[in-house]
Amino acid sequence: MSAPPETFESLPATNPHASVPSFDNDDDGRITGLAPLARMVFAGGDLRPLQARLLDRLARNRNDANALMDLSTVLQLMGQRQSGLSMQALALHIQQLYRLRCAADSVAVRLLAIVSPGDLAENNALEFLVEGSDISLTMLYVVPGMPFPATLPEHDVAMVAVCESDRHRPLLKHIERLVQSWPRPVLCAPHRIARLSRDGACALLPSGSGMLMPLTARIDRQALACIGRSGKPVRAFLADVSFPLIVRPVDAQKGHGLMKIDAPDGIAGYLTTRPENVFYVARYVDYRGPDGQFRKYRIVFIDQRPYACHMAISDHWVVHYISAGMRESAAKRAEEERFFAAFDDDFARRHRHALLSIARRVELEYVGIDCGQTPDGKLLIFEVDSGMTIHAMDPVDIFPYKPPQMRKVFRAFRRMLLDASIGRGAGQPARHS
Repeated sequence: MSAPPETFESLPATNPHASVPSFDNDDDGRITGLAPLARMVFAGGDLRPLQARLLDRLARNRNDANALMDLSTVLQLMGQRQSGLSMQALALHIQQLYRLRCAADSVAVRLLAIVSPGDLAENNALEFLVEGSDISLTMLYVVPGMPFPATLPEHDVAMVAVCESDRHRPLLKHIERLVQSWPRPVLCAPHRIARLSRDGACALLPSGSGMLMPLTARIDRQALACIGRSGKPVRAFLADVSFPLIVRPVDAQKGHGLMKIDAPDGIAGYLTTRPENVFYVARYVDYRGPDGQFRKYRIVFIDQRPYACHMAISDHWVVHYISAGMRESAAKRAEEERFFAAFDDDFARRHRHALLSIARRVELEYVGIDCGQTPDGKLLIFEVDSGMTIHAMDPVDIFPYKPPQMRKVFRAFRRMLLDASIGRGAGQPARHS
């Protein structure tokens, strides 16, 4: 009844010391939110009793928007995506603002997240970064054409949490117009998030300064099929791209539809398995280490400073932390622990020019990268994403070195919000104009 494990590859980090709340049956005007529910699932918990309690609340009050929103999250975590999205749509028909339960008695900073309707991968799940902290979080769901609330809740800083995708381009443009007159500081400008498509990030981060990001191009289904049929070199269609190719559907997540194609005759077979019409294509770069293993690093930039989030080691070139065998291998975990401990003086220092270039070019207060290292020592960029964080719900008895590293990330995020809120006005609730 729980979500498949790969769901958590894209879910952001949670506070290892936060306790799972006792999900009471009453509406206190706030939602439980994603972080504690995902923690339950990851620990093997059963969400069905909570589902039943939420359904009971809705039987008593079908306009209980908070119950609908929590039920949406529960259903998605149980693998019932479409039913979850239906519950979310009902909730948003009632209200657009959702306040998360705050663990602290006193609040240090009030954060308003601007988010998009959709599944668990549509937004930067900031719930994981504030869980158990003194940061209060309210989520404002925005859709073009949906009436905007006349009065916003009091907040110290706003943050655009909508992730880049083709589907979100109109929404990001809409949000860009809204935040031009926003009464509080706004982090993660929407027009900068919109630049982070795979081909856009490639243009933004040209190879150089110890960094390699292979040219990534969008190509439609017909052109891709033509490459397979004609036998012409790929470079006749796409400059700086050659076999082996990495192909994936545009907007695909968690490696869905990702494949390495070694020769033109492999394209036809690939297309028979995919219904999409537009794909990203890039050349494959072999980034195996001397031991034949592939290492993927996840790094988050907070106020342009890099923080290590995880390192996964696998014998396959597609590296997902959840399936890389980190839990089963003490040697892999020991290497990740050393990576965390020496990050500032080793990895970050060796790649300082590349990391600095990324932070300056992307210009986002919060953004992540997945990367590797080429055999000649370059930083190999796989992906840039403003919604990227880490998975840190692993059992502390197996991963005892993770909580201290996560605390560094959470403290840096909190400090960023506090710094951004300096000089805020002390007036009335913010009003949209």
